[in-house]
Amino acid sequence: MTYKSAQLEQGVFTAVLIGECELGLAQYQFVDLVEEVINMGATKVLIDGRQLTGNPTEFERFLYGSFAAWVALDVLFRHNVRMKFAYVIHEPLRDPNRLGETVAVNGGMDVKTFEDENEAVEWLNDHEG
Repeated sequence: MTYKSAQLEQGVFTAVLIGECELGLAQYQFVDLVEEVINMGATKVLIDGRQLTGNPTEFERFLYGSFAAWVALDVLFRHNVRMKFAYVIHEPLRDPNRLGETVAVNGGMDVKTFEDENEAVEWLNDHEG
C-alpha cells in the first residue's frame, strides 16, 4: 500500500492510496498521513482507497479501528486538533458490517466509510459533524 497522491483542496486533505492493504503497513501509513495533515493545517481528511485491494479479517478490522482512534485522540491531545476522516473504499475492504468504523467511532474518532466520493466530501463538509 502506497500513496499515489495527496493534496489539500478547499479545506479537505485528500490522499489516494493504491496497492494491497496489509494491517501493519496500513497503520504505519496512517501515522504518516496524519502527520502530513497536521503539517498542512487541515482537519478534514478524505482517504481514497478505491484502488486498494484486500480482505481483512474481523480481528484486523478491529485492530485498525482501535489504532486509528488512538492516533486521532493522540492528535487531539497533543495538538488540540480534532480531525474528521472519510474513507472511500469498496467491498471487501469496506466491511458491510462497518466493524472497523464502529470500533474507531467508539474509540472517539470522527470517521465514516463510504462507497461514493461525493457523499464522503458532503459528510466531511457537514458542520454538524
